[in-house]
Amino acid sequence: MSVLDEILASTRAELAQRKRARPEAELRERAPAVPAAAERSLREALNRTGIGVIAEFKRRSPSAGRLRADADLTEIARAYERGGAVALSVLTEGPHFAGAIEDLAIAREACELPVLRKDFIVDPYQLYEARLAAADAVLLIVAALSPSELQTLRVLARGLGLDVLVEVHDAAELRIALDAGADLIGVNNRDLRDFSVDVERTFELLAAIPPGVTVVSESGIGEPEQLARLQEAGVDGVLVGESLMRVPLPEAALRALRSSADTPSAVE
Repeated sequence: MSVLDEILASTRAELAQRKRARPEAELRERAPAVPAAAERSLREALNRTGIGVIAEFKRRSPSAGRLRADADLTEIARAYERGGAVALSVLTEGPHFAGAIEDLAIAREACELPVLRKDFIVDPYQLYEARLAAADAVLLIVAALSPSELQTLRVLARGLGLDVLVEVHDAAELRIALDAGADLIGVNNRDLRDFSVDVERTFELLAAIPPGVTVVSESGIGEPEQLARLQEAGVDGVLVGESLMRVPLPEAALRALRSSADTPSAVE
């Protein structure tokens, strides 16, 4: 069983428990009443100018263990905003990343950035949860879904006013994402089967991504030179987590990361 398979199995088990505690019908009835915030569109934030940084909050990861002893979500979200992030990614998966759906509400209260629910979404229930928790966007992972599931979940998410970052890690997954109508694609430089990282994966897939699609490079990015090279290649954004979570001063680290790229600050 791969790491991804293991995570998906625990996700489905946890999801079954949450559905018993709070039926999907209740969430489905309430979710459309929560207005989408047009001014907090993830895709629009990434398309403004230069290359934008989606700064990620996560307490731990399967490959690296616990990342930070004092992982205060409110404090770190505000530091990211001051440091010039264009959006905030929040890991809500529990068993492997020590996240929770409640983290989205804390993040929303802490900053004005678009908030991305980063999780292993396999069911409409999780989209309703995200909408009710005031998330602005969700992640859908091609490797975790069938093409029909991807299409169904993407259409539902858009109908709920959520931007959808569709994650791929090879050419076959990219074709599936494009066929599903994805206009915001994340190239994960980390292979979710074994968690190995290769930033060159983004450059290899770029040529096959048509104009008009917003591209985010995910994982393995921690140096200003990497950001500058990705921007020069035409990438619209990067998602950075571990390198920012490990340092004592994430605001300063984010400013340093952005130093060689023409990235606008979200608070300037």
